[in-house]
Amino acid sequence: MIALLDLPHRMDETADRVTLALDGLLPRVQGPEAQLMSAMRYAALGGGKRLRPFYVLETGAMFGVDTSALMRVAAALECVHTYSLIHDDLPCMDDDDLRRGRPTVHKAYDEATAVLAGDGLLTFAFEILADPATHPDPNIRCTLMGKLAEAAGPRGMVGGQMMDMSADTLGDDIIAVTRMQRMKTGALISYATDAGAVMGRASDDARSALRSFSHDLGLAYQITDDILDVEGSLDAVGKAVGKDAEAGKANFVTLLGLQGAKDRVALLAEQARSHLNGFGERAIVLAASVAIVLSRTN
Repeated sequence: MIALLDLPHRMDETADRVTLALDGLLPRVQGPEAQLMSAMRYAALGGGKRLRPFYVLETGAMFGVDTSALMRVAAALECVHTYSLIHDDLPCMDDDDLRRGRPTVHKAYDEATAVLAGDGLLTFAFEILADPATHPDPNIRCTLMGKLAEAAGPRGMVGGQMMDMSADTLGDDIIAVTRMQRMKTGALISYATDAGAVMGRASDDARSALRSFSHDLGLAYQITDDILDVEGSLDAVGKAVGKDAEAGKANFVTLLGLQGAKDRVALLAEQARSHLNGFGERAIVLAASVAIVLSRTN
């Protein structure tokens, strides 16, 4: 059994492995498009928790999937996540100067380069998934690409971000806020757990349980972000805090209060772990990760 105290180290090691994989996959800085490549690599190799790749790798391991294949999917997913961060930070969106404690891409380069770097990472993700090295079965590769497109698109992350841009109009509609959070953050986390199950040809019941796990975890993760926006500091979080309140955006803290939001995170965490009961010891890492993920300070 994996001790809970060992898990942060395991997650850090995974993050390092994903960074190395991205370094090997992303095009080198050369040729007339050198600035684009430089910006893509600046964003993708600039650290981060690599939480979504972690769940790709750990879920795939539950079903005996080859680690090298899983790493390709993990890297592709991180490319999509990084693209979303680049675009979120732009002046027309959240207008942030810092990400992970250093200048955002549009500050380190310029706005046009940032837009194109995000576009480049998004499309490169599908190039990774389409390669036979990701999986020998073209049907599996097509499923992985289709599900990522859905998770990242208008019915997933992008749709959630659009709702977030209008969050000051949501008022006290907690159903709408919940939908926004599930789409904006939960969709890619859900893909992370589903991808490994798809590659491992898991049963419908197993995939359903993992979707329920990731839905609850993703919502709890986003509520934790909302809490950090109130309680966190710039140094700890690595980006500006207090912006949601300043913009008058509706979130679980504004709707439930700080303690109410914390109580909701605790409830969702317990629900998330309960969805894993049917997997027994195979899901011990996923179950233990919930506490680590939701106790973070950045």
